[in-house]
Order: sequence, then structure tokens, then C-alpha cells
Amino acid sequence: MRINLIRITVLAILCICVSYSQSFVSDVSKRGTSAATFLSIGQSARAIGMGSAFVGIQGDPSAMYWNPAGIASIEGISLLFDHTNWFADVGYNFFAGTYSIDGFGTLGLSIIISDIGEMDVTTINQPDGTGQTFTATDFAVSLAYAIKLTDNFAIGFNPKFIYQSIWNTNASSFALDMGVQYKTPFDDMILAMSISNFGTKMQLQGNSTLILYDEDPQSNGNNDKIPAYLETKSWALPLTFRVGLAYEPVKSEDHLLILALDALHPSDNYESINIGAEYTFMNIFSIRGGYKSLFLNEAEETFALGFGLKKQIVGNVTLYFDYAYQDFGRLSDIQKITFAISF
Repeated sequence: MRINLIRITVLAILCICVSYSQSFVSDVSKRGTSAATFLSIGQSARAIGMGSAFVGIQGDPSAMYWNPAGIASIEGISLLFDHTNWFADVGYNFFAGTYSIDGFGTLGLSIIISDIGEMDVTTINQPDGTGQTFTATDFAVSLAYAIKLTDNFAIGFNPKFIYQSIWNTNASSFALDMGVQYKTPFDDMILAMSISNFGTKMQLQGNSTLILYDEDPQSNGNNDKIPAYLETKSWALPLTFRVGLAYEPVKSEDHLLILALDALHPSDNYESINIGAEYTFMNIFSIRGGYKSLFLNEAEETFALGFGLKKQIVGNVTLYFDYAYQDFGRLSDIQKITFAISF
């Protein structure tokens, strides 16, 4: 019964991939044609330090972002908080929590919220500001579920609600992430696949689009101040397909080396490859490195570096600290800090 369910699930995901990938034009990047692009900002310092090659990684709460099947192997309770210093003094905060239920899989909750701050309202006549301020908000909340259908096969789903606002306009959407992970017979190498942001389009609406319209400006006897709304276009979410491998060529009591590779097929850019590695000494200290956007022309994202510390406090209570640095070429760099606890 479970084998048939596995086959049906994998076949369904593959059909969705093929169906939607046919609508992508391979020689057109479609950059700037999607809404909620903050969903494409990678989460967790560990993942970024590995060059964002994370679709095949297991046992990390941040896997909800990369591949929800990755949380199926987490035991007990895990909590993670991640902060990103993005460009133009913009910050993003990411929270992820998981809770495993014996024999029934793992539940997960994640939240992404922006930290943009207030900005001055300016006009052509008042370029230094009108005295008013406005802000913008990016927000996404998801509730994930993952389960191991066999010892070697895990599947996960992550439905989410997405919200964006700026000034007096806002837009919302619902989406679904789903993924699978399979531990192959080849020295336990993991083959994984995920689909992110499969959902409805977003359209900004609100009082900021309200105008006073003159239907016939050539006439003097008509109402020249008819309330009307400017029509805004709806935009698709940044749909992304990922296929990847994760392999542990070195695995002993004191040494662990993980190599990872992801191939990406996004709806708003060309295809690319991410590669990364993580070496852990005595299950305490980790160093990481990776390269993002291989074979992607004019990409600003390149190499990434990071490290992590793990400390078991008492019993099964363990603390984690991770840091990552990623080079963005002409856009300088970004830095990420992650704190986590499991028990």
C-alpha cells in the first residue's frame, strides 16, 4: 500500500513539473515578472553557507523552506530563528519550529517577515519629504507536514499564506511547497526533489490606487471628479523546481563531511546549479562553503562561506549557532545569523 502511495506521489509531482515547465521559455529569463520575490531569499545560515544546496539535507527545521520532506527525520521539538541583513538596510526574520509525533510524522510551522522600517513620503513638489511616512511589509506563514513512508523515503507538504503591502495597497496569495527525499542504495546517497511556491497570483489593491477621474475632459458640464480605481495586473509567484543530491563520503565518530548539489529551474530566471559542502568535527564545530548560480550568466550571487557551533546542554537539549556570508558582486554581500534549540 505504501509503495503504491509513493509511486502515485512521485508521479504527481513529476507531472506538475513537466506541465508547468513547458510554459517556461528557456531563452528568456523572465526576471522581474513575479510577485513576492522575497520568497526566493534563502533561509538559514547553514543552508546559505553551503551555497544554497539544501534540497537533500535532512533533520533541519529550515528544510521547510527548501524541501519540506527534510523535516521528517527530526525527533522531538526543534525551534530555529534566522536573521538576514539584506540590501538597503532591509532585514528578514525567519522562524521555524517542528514537533514530531511518533509513528505519525512531523508537524512544522514557519514564518517569514520583513524588517524594512518607515520611509519618507516624497513628491515632485516636495522631494525632501511631505512629513508623512510609509512602510512596506513582506509576510509568509506556513504549516508543514512530513512523514517517512518507508525507512528510505520521505514526503512533505508545506501550504502557506503570503501577504505583501506598501503604502495603502496590499496583496495576498496561497501557495504550496512539496517535496520528496529518497535514500538510494548507493552508499545512502540522498536523491531529493521539491516544488516551491505553487500557488495563486498576487494583485495589489487598495486606497493608493484610488483617483478622481474625468470621463470627458473636453466637456465643462460633466462631473470631472468621479472616484475610480487604477487597474493593477496580477503576477505569479516565483515558482521553483529543485532536484538535488546529498552525500556523506566521510562519516565517523569525529568527522562528518556532507557534499550537496542542487539543480534549479525557476519560473522567473534561467536554470542554474548550486554546490556546497559541510565538514563537522566531533559533532561540535562545522565549517561550510559553497557556490551559487553556477552557469547563470550575469549572476551576482557567487561564493558563500559559513560556520556553526553545536552544544549539548543537558539531557537532549542542544543549542545551535550558525553564521553565513554570501558574496553578491556589485551588490556587496549579505550576512545571516541563526540560533536554534532542540529538545
